[in-house]
Amino acid sequence: MRDNTQSHFGRRKRGSTSASSTLPPIGTPRTGPYDRAFQQLLIDHGIYPDNYEYPNGQILPPPENLDKIMQALVKPRTSLCPSLFSQEDFERFRRADAHARNEWQVISDVIPIIEGEVRDGSYISGQVLFTNLEDPTGGLLVPGNPDRYYGARPEQLDRQVRIQLDKHIVPSTQNDLPIVPNFFLHVKGPGGTPAATERQACYNGALGARGMNSLQRYGDPELDVDNQAYTLTSTYQKGHLNIYATYPLSRAGLGTRREYAMMQINAYALTGNIDNFRIGVSAYRNARDWAKQKRDEAIQRANETAA
Repeated sequence: MRDNTQSHFGRRKRGSTSASSTLPPIGTPRTGPYDRAFQQLLIDHGIYPDNYEYPNGQILPPPENLDKIMQALVKPRTSLCPSLFSQEDFERFRRADAHARNEWQVISDVIPIIEGEVRDGSYISGQVLFTNLEDPTGGLLVPGNPDRYYGARPEQLDRQVRIQLDKHIVPSTQNDLPIVPNFFLHVKGPGGTPAATERQACYNGALGARGMNSLQRYGDPELDVDNQAYTLTSTYQKGHLNIYATYPLSRAGLGTRREYAMMQINAYALTGNIDNFRIGVSAYRNARDWAKQKRDEAIQRANETAA
């Protein structure tokens, strides 16, 4: 994945090459996550799936803040204590999951139970094509399109910063939607393809991690990555919840190329019993809150730099 710092940390110089000149010819078909070539295109452009190994056998290092993320995910949630979430509530969840025949029913009937009460919906969007984000493959892939994403309200971030980092942090040309997304959910119905779901998580997670990295480096584009994750993605299908961290890699000799890795943090079987449900759903909600904290911190630093 190329890190086009000139175009995202300041104005493009007159006479420089337009990004459109690097795009494939009009009419070239784009590859989607249901195509098995999709993952290889990601790898070719420095976006690596869970458990990837380099050709020389080198294993990807985990993010240096993995332990801190794990600690955040295991915290108990008051909203899931026995007095607020009963066995009857759990059975209602199991029935909703069992009766969901397609992706739409999972999103409408099952996911709201997992997400719980969301006090401010202005931080959430989903099923919106990320057509405004720069394609890391130069136009070979379809735009990202998570079922849910959490970001910041546009007015939280200084307008000049939004303009300069537009192609890395503003997903849609509908510019009142959340920006700087760094928490994603990908859902499949019972007949969906798990491999496609993981490819989507890998792709959208990399877009989110790139945006967070650009925001953190605002005002100091030469700043190297700190080998930590600030973006989390999750997948859900037929009772199974997976949570992943996506993070930039720091490797010598890459030049302007930035690589991103996805690593599974944990997996949860939510329909097994109420204890499993509480553990997994607590992890999901904690992951969402943790991602918001990291996003807000990056926005605050960028605003201070822009002031």
